[in-house]
Amino acid sequence: MDSYYFHRGRRLRRTDVLRSMVRETEIRPQNLIQPYFVVETDDASYEKPISSMPGQSQLSIQKCVERVGRYVDKGLSSILLFGIPAEKDPVGSGAYAADGIVQKAIVAIKKAYPDLLVVTDVCLCEYTSHGHCGLLDDAGVVQNDPTLELLSKTAVSHVQAGADIVAPSDMMDGRVGAIRSALDKSGFTDTPIMSYAVKYASTFYGPFREAAESAPQFGDRKSYQMDPANAREAIREAEADLAEGADFLMVKPAMPYLDVVRRLADSYPTPLAAYQVSGEYSMIMAAVQNGWLDEKGAIMESLLAIKRAGADIIITYFAEAFFDGWKK
Repeated sequence: MDSYYFHRGRRLRRTDVLRSMVRETEIRPQNLIQPYFVVETDDASYEKPISSMPGQSQLSIQKCVERVGRYVDKGLSSILLFGIPAEKDPVGSGAYAADGIVQKAIVAIKKAYPDLLVVTDVCLCEYTSHGHCGLLDDAGVVQNDPTLELLSKTAVSHVQAGADIVAPSDMMDGRVGAIRSALDKSGFTDTPIMSYAVKYASTFYGPFREAAESAPQFGDRKSYQMDPANAREAIREAEADLAEGADFLMVKPAMPYLDVVRRLADSYPTPLAAYQVSGEYSMIMAAVQNGWLDEKGAIMESLLAIKRAGADIIITYFAEAFFDGWKK
């Protein structure tokens, strides 16, 4: 058969230079956000490895500043903060306290690295004694509307401390509009909201609940987080958040929901984030530690899959590894 009768795709795969020239998807440093878990403690040297997330740790504010600094010097430009308070109560008061752990961490990090983009998770689950993302009634049911005021107070307190973006993850109906209104009334009209618009009730959050000490003390979160079986519902959730003033949309988790990432990317011109969650990270790291997967290859392929599906931004615990040179 003459050569022109069939496609010779290998012509463009022959060398590294050729492959780089025609590569369709790239991970840029600016695409990645590294999460950190900051603990309220008097021990400035506190650093506790998270057993289910090899390579990740709970950190004191000082240790967090030091660790962030190592990666800022390598090109890290964005982080996401989660706080672990010293005490919890039924109304999650540590979430919106002016001297709360996240608020103090923001001040310290922005003082050290003023150009670093600091995103903060806005939720109550790390701060409530019951571990749910909102206020409870006497029957133990999460109350949607009364929770909105506390979420709004939390977002405003984060921005007052210096946060650049607030990211509500609670999945209460109407929380984006409530937070937008509160930020605007407080003079923060330029602060963007990165909404966890499409957050599924996922098994893949397991290691995170150890890291953030946020497991619910009873029941589950299926009454407010999305059913993993639903994809069309993601469109409704995204549209609602955009109508309320969201500046970014997010899909969480990422890899089990790449079809949803693609649906949102095709449906809206809004910047789209995807969160490669703790369970995704831990599965890959477990396989790497057992010698079943090549570390660099597995990590980069997973990030490329998320980016290729349509995410503009990836929140990932592998960001540090990327800046350690695995991008090469």
